[in-house]
Amino acid sequence: MSPGDGSQECRVLVAGVGNLFLGDDGFGPEVVRRLTVGPGEPLPGGVRVVDYGIRGMHLAYDLLAGYDALVLVDACPGDGPPGELTVLEVGPGDLGSGEFDAHGMNPVAVLANLDQLGGTLPLTHVVGCTPAGVDEGIGLSEPVAAAVPRAVAAVRSLVRRLTAAPPAPSPEPCPALPSVPERPRRS
Repeated sequence: MSPGDGSQECRVLVAGVGNLFLGDDGFGPEVVRRLTVGPGEPLPGGVRVVDYGIRGMHLAYDLLAGYDALVLVDACPGDGPPGELTVLEVGPGDLGSGEFDAHGMNPVAVLANLDQLGGTLPLTHVVGCTPAGVDEGIGLSEPVAAAVPRAVAAVRSLVRRLTAAPPAPSPEPCPALPSVPERPRRS
């Protein structure tokens, strides 16, 4: 919020999750690393980019700060070929339940149990990449590494759309936006 002018800035958290010691599971951390050190315009004000790695509790507590939107970047199993990107909008009804582990990262469990910590799930998008493998080892496979620049572009596009929406005069969340159109939605 800008002081004195009554405007409200849309607060967006971009969260990279995954274990960089498990091959392609390090996709989320690599994408957020590139967002913070790579070329390109700076992200709009109100956008925070964090590599959570496997710190699920840290992500949960940060979400209690009242973000309007969350963009979660992660390796996601799928039927497509390794390196395929998927952008989804998810809500509480998509999460089901999961056992929350304070010492690990299960994004579904973190988001599904946010209400138990007194929080509310913000408008949430997932930018996921189909991994080639998540075996022990550092480094992304070729197809997943090749998907990183496309994922960075997808996150930037999503963040621009989220922050371009006119903010509400009250502390209501930013309006829901459709997923990135150039990528198929998968469930």
